[in-house]
Amino acid sequence: MPKVIEWVNPSPDDIVWKYPNEVIEWGSVLIVKEYEAAVFYRDGKVYDVFRAGRHVLTTATLPLLTKVLSKVAGYEKVPFVATIIFVSLKQFRGLFGGRAQTTELAPLMFRGSYYFRIVDPAVFVNEVIGGQSLFTTDDINEYLRGYMNELLMKYLSTYSIVDVFMNLDRVSTEVKLRVMEDFKRLGLELIDVKFEGVDTTEEWRQKIFWIKQTGNAAMVLQMETAKSVASELGKSPGAATGTGIVMIPPLLYGPYAQQPPPPPQQQQQSATAPQPQAQRKFYCPYCGAEVPFNAKFCPNCGKKLKWCPNGHLVPLEAKVCPFCGYKFPE
Repeated sequence: MPKVIEWVNPSPDDIVWKYPNEVIEWGSVLIVKEYEAAVFYRDGKVYDVFRAGRHVLTTATLPLLTKVLSKVAGYEKVPFVATIIFVSLKQFRGLFGGRAQTTELAPLMFRGSYYFRIVDPAVFVNEVIGGQSLFTTDDINEYLRGYMNELLMKYLSTYSIVDVFMNLDRVSTEVKLRVMEDFKRLGLELIDVKFEGVDTTEEWRQKIFWIKQTGNAAMVLQMETAKSVASELGKSPGAATGTGIVMIPPLLYGPYAQQPPPPPQQQQQSATAPQPQAQRKFYCPYCGAEVPFNAKFCPNCGKKLKWCPNGHLVPLEAKVCPFCGYKFPE
């Protein structure tokens, strides 16, 4: 009676199964069920692939492997050695999750699911199972998870933090199309990619909030730069009388915002009567919203405000006014 070779009772989550006996007898019956494929693997190479059906193993049904075995006299009468790997052709779900950096070097944490299936068993066995010596479903899932994470880290790093958080549908679609090509090289079809969580640090979450409120990413990032510069100038008071005075106003207010009023001595020298302080426009150094003169808190973001005696609005952490050089008491 011929020996029967088949994958018995695979679970819905099983991707592969290696037939335990590598000594195969001619005349054995290979049974391959629907949504399965059986791959004959020997000496690091895939030979014959069988789809669904009942197959008797003869020199006629194993043409590629027979060509190799024919170098040995009487090969058709003795058992031969080969690894039989069953692979499931059903759809599977994998998980991904990792960390990346956006174009602004903002930290990005992501997680989600992807759906795939094996469409080329020969390529899959060559590239993944045999190529990586992975013969269990757990090992393959771990390998594909790492592979997916590396690809997402690479592709997400080409987007800005604003794109990822405000246009996630478009970004995920574009990333999926790029990852699909990489999966094809493994004999896999990537069916779908679903981001189930995207996050960043608290600092960048606040920036994204203000970008959504103002619709101006450049302005928000500009203000963050100004705060950093002001903080650094505060550590070195002497710098405020040099390049800091020139640097801070453009960073903080931008080219279209009204510049702060000149010091009182310059106002007295002006031929034109100065505009009253209360009628001038001032802007919060944190969110960019307009604030009334001498306001103690920003009406938009609620941040506490700081004014120098000469009527200049400055970041709370500044130790020196970047407009007139006034040094705040410790």
